[in-house]
Amino acid sequence: MERDSYCTNKDLETIPEDFRLSSYTYELPEDQIAQHPADKRGSSRLFVVDRKTGENHAAMFADLADFLPKNALLVVNNSKVLPARLYGKRPSGGKVEFLMLTPLPLIEPVENGEWKNATVEGLMRMSKRVKVGTVAEFGDDLRVEVTATAEFGRCEATISWRGDLKDHFLNQGHLPLPPYIKREDTTADKDRYQTVYADDSQLGSVAAPTAGLHFTEEMREQLSQSGIEWAEVTLYVGYGTFSPVRCDDIREHSMHKEYIELSEETAQKIIQAKKEGRPVIAVGTTSSRVLEGAFKEAGKIAPFKGSTNIFIYPGYTFNVVDHMITNFHLPESSLLMMISAFATKQRVLEGYADAIAQGFRVFSYGDSMLIL
Repeated sequence: MERDSYCTNKDLETIPEDFRLSSYTYELPEDQIAQHPADKRGSSRLFVVDRKTGENHAAMFADLADFLPKNALLVVNNSKVLPARLYGKRPSGGKVEFLMLTPLPLIEPVENGEWKNATVEGLMRMSKRVKVGTVAEFGDDLRVEVTATAEFGRCEATISWRGDLKDHFLNQGHLPLPPYIKREDTTADKDRYQTVYADDSQLGSVAAPTAGLHFTEEMREQLSQSGIEWAEVTLYVGYGTFSPVRCDDIREHSMHKEYIELSEETAQKIIQAKKEGRPVIAVGTTSSRVLEGAFKEAGKIAPFKGSTNIFIYPGYTFNVVDHMITNFHLPESSLLMMISAFATKQRVLEGYADAIAQGFRVFSYGDSMLIL
């Protein structure tokens, strides 16, 4: 795998195992990478890892309430996925694809008559090499011009449009399914690649907070009746969530930034839960990143709005999250490193091996894991 330009060459034997990229791999049959969601939302499986007893349990996600500690506080990411992938053409007629990476709410338009312009980050793909000055057109009212190029296909661009930018994406955009899903998005994905609690006002993620895809409205009601409290945060998931760590020593990795919001209401719910000794359960690595990233910025549990580039790997002490619900993550990914910090790398990789041997499906549309 190609390494990032800032990585240094090191003798692998000198890198402690927890910080060695090559130690975050595992055997994975390709047919267990889920290409489609479960037939029915909520019908996926649940793999329970108990850090205290060292035991694993295979169950159904619908049985989640049976495993959650009493009176726990569930914290979910309410961001909504934008159909951020556009297919258009160059002025010469050649086909082009553009994936906008900047979250919609963070775009700052400048008006120029009936047109509006903004600087965004994105990924552009076409038959020729993308260069500064490359222009792509997506109908008569939307165009993108590359202003700078970066590593691994990223670029900075000026996006220009007439009308409402959000409507352009909603009307002609495609959901940016992860690269390991080897198919085009379908009408069904418009529903299943969103959580049931995704907030329309928080539209802007370019990937789903997938740990939440398993929840149904009926399940939310069931959890509420069993005494489980609910709170929401926002993290606009960036495409960097799929980017592998490329440095042999993971401590050299430059973590991508993501915009997060922790409201006063949610902060107070967490403070109260901690005061009463009730566990805080993060639904997903994105919710975990909000809670731990906001704590890092404020030095305490407090409201926060802004970007975080927190990189959580073994050696990190969690300040807010007590338990975690998450899906199964890619080898050598920052997400696998985060849960290895939470449950130890050995425990996580042993759990993965056990789950895979039992036929659990992995990644975005795959099955779920509860780490107690």
